[in-house]
Amino acid sequence: MNNKILVFLTIVCFAACKIPALVTKQEDKTVPAYYNTAQDSTNIASIKWREYFTDPYLIALIDSALKNNQELNIALREIEIDKNEIQARKGEYLPFVNIAGAAGVDKTGRYTWDGLSEEDLKANPDKAPKHIGEFRVGVYATWELDVWKKLRNAKKSATLKYFATIEGRNFLVTNLIAEISSSYYELLALDNMMSIVQQNIELQQNALRMVKLEKEAAKVSQLAVNRFDAQLLHTQNLQYNIQQQIVETENKINFLAGRFTKHVPRANTLLNDIPNEMVQSGIPSQLLLNRPDIRQAELALAASKMDVQVARANFYPSFRLSAGTGFTAFNPGFVFTPESLLFNLVGDAVGPLINKNGIRAAYQNANEKQIISAYQYERTILSAFIEVANQLSFISNYKNSYETKAKEVEILNQSVEISNKLFISSKADYIEVLLTQREALDSRMELIETKLKQLQAKVNIYRALGGGWN
Repeated sequence: MNNKILVFLTIVCFAACKIPALVTKQEDKTVPAYYNTAQDSTNIASIKWREYFTDPYLIALIDSALKNNQELNIALREIEIDKNEIQARKGEYLPFVNIAGAAGVDKTGRYTWDGLSEEDLKANPDKAPKHIGEFRVGVYATWELDVWKKLRNAKKSATLKYFATIEGRNFLVTNLIAEISSSYYELLALDNMMSIVQQNIELQQNALRMVKLEKEAAKVSQLAVNRFDAQLLHTQNLQYNIQQQIVETENKINFLAGRFTKHVPRANTLLNDIPNEMVQSGIPSQLLLNRPDIRQAELALAASKMDVQVARANFYPSFRLSAGTGFTAFNPGFVFTPESLLFNLVGDAVGPLINKNGIRAAYQNANEKQIISAYQYERTILSAFIEVANQLSFISNYKNSYETKAKEVEILNQSVEISNKLFISSKADYIEVLLTQREALDSRMELIETKLKQLQAKVNIYRALGGGWN
C-alpha cells in the first residue's frame, strides 16, 4: 500500500512539473555586406562629437543641452530606478533576517482546556498571575532556496534592462545633439536668407528710384512704377516671415537646451562657405555596435529571454527555510533567562498541482514578449540600415543639386545686371527686369535651402551611423 501511494505521488509530481511547449523565434541579425560599392570600414561614427562639430557656438549649445535638457535628466533618473531594481532582485535570493519583539496579555476562560490548567496553580495562588502575559523578543530568518535559478535569472533580467536603459539614454543623447545641430544650421540659413532679402530690398529701392526717373522723363508709365513698388513691398514682406522663423528656431534651441527664451549666439558666416567633408560610412555590420538603439533592442531581447526562464521556473516547486530564535515568557522578568529560550527550524516545499492556468498564462505571455522583442530587434536593425542608405543617397543627390543651383544663381545674377542696363537703354521691357529680379532672388534663397539640407544631411548621417553619444 505504501509503495502504491509513493508511485501515485511521484506520478502527480511529474504531472505537476510538466511544462507546455512553446513556439520560439531566433532573431536574425544579418545585414548586407556594404551600403554600396564602397568597401572602406572607416566610419565617422567613431569621431567624438566635439571633433565632428567644430563651431564653438554650436559646441556651447550642445554642452548646455547635455546638462540642462529635462528629457535627458528624466532618462538619468530612470536609469537610477532600474539600478535600484537590480538591488531589489538581488535581495530576493538572499536570506531575510528580521528582529521582532512582542508584548501582550491573554486571559483564558475558566471553562476551557487552557482554563482547567489553572486548577494546578490553586495550591500556590501567590505565584499564579490573574492574566497570562506574553513577552517575546527574537530573531527570525526566511530563505527561499533558488534551486531553479528563478531569482538569479530575475536579477539578470533586471541587469539587462538597466543596461538597456543606459543605451536608451545614449540614443537620446545622439538625437539631442543631432536636433540641436540641425536647428543651429537652420538658424544660420535663416540669417543668410535675411541678409539676401535685405540686399534685394536695397537693390529694388534703387530700381524703384530709377523707374520713377524714367516715368518723369515719360519713358515709362505709372504701371511700371506700380509694378516695381509692388515687388519692393513683396520683398519687404519676406523679411517678417523670416524673422518669425528665426524666433521660433531660437526658441526651439532654447527648449532643447533646457532654458527660457534668450538670444542664441551664433557664427556670422556665409552658409555657402561652410565646407562639406567627405562622408565615411563604414560597413553595415558596424551599426550593431555603434547604434545605441540597436544595442538597447538587443539587451531588451536578452532580458525577455531571461523573463521566460523566470516564468518557466514557476512550474517547479519552491523550497523555503524558516528559522527563528529568541526568548519568551509570561513575565518580563523571566524573558532573558535560559529557560525562556526557544528556537525553530522549518523547511517546506510548495509546488503547483491543480489549476496552473495563471502560471501557464504568465509563461506563454513571457514567451510572446520574447518573440515581440526579437521582431523589434530585427526592425531596429532594418530601420537603421535604411536610414543610413537614405542619407547617403541624400548627400550624393544634394551635392549635385547644390552645384547645379550655384550655376543657376550665377547666371541669374548676371541677368539682373544685363536687364538693368537694357532697361536703361530702352532695349528691354520693365517686365523682364522684374521677372529677372524675382528669379534671381528665388534662386539665391533656394541655394541657401539646398546648402542647409546638405548640412543637415551631414548631421543626420552622423546620427544614423551611431555617432554622438560617446
